[in-house]
Amino acid sequence: MAQSSLLERIKARQLDDPHLMVLRDTVQWGGAKEIVIGDDGVMRLRCRICVQNVDGLRDFILEEAHSSRYSIDQGVTKMYRDLKQHYLWQRMKKDIISSISRCLNCKQVKYEHQKLGGLI
Repeated sequence: MAQSSLLERIKARQLDDPHLMVLRDTVQWGGAKEIVIGDDGVMRLRCRICVQNVDGLRDFILEEAHSSRYSIDQGVTKMYRDLKQHYLWQRMKKDIISSISRCLNCKQVKYEHQKLGGLI
């Protein structure tokens, strides 16, 4: 069975983050009801995986979501809606905007960068 290494990377980094360790202890003592530690050991808040900014993990997720052959340069709003269903981190939309603004293909395709075709 093929399995993504992304969840393993996120799980390992969650154990390294001191803020998430405090949350993990709170969950284990029954203090936080909306945070769940799944069977795979990954911490989730309302079914969304908590991702911390370690070792370029967020950048990797953004690059995969933007450059995947199934996403086809979807834009900020669509990418945000798709990612927020599965992942959670602070300033996610701002990170998505800065990631897409660096994409040369997106800059060239945008409507405001194209010339008008002329008279009809």
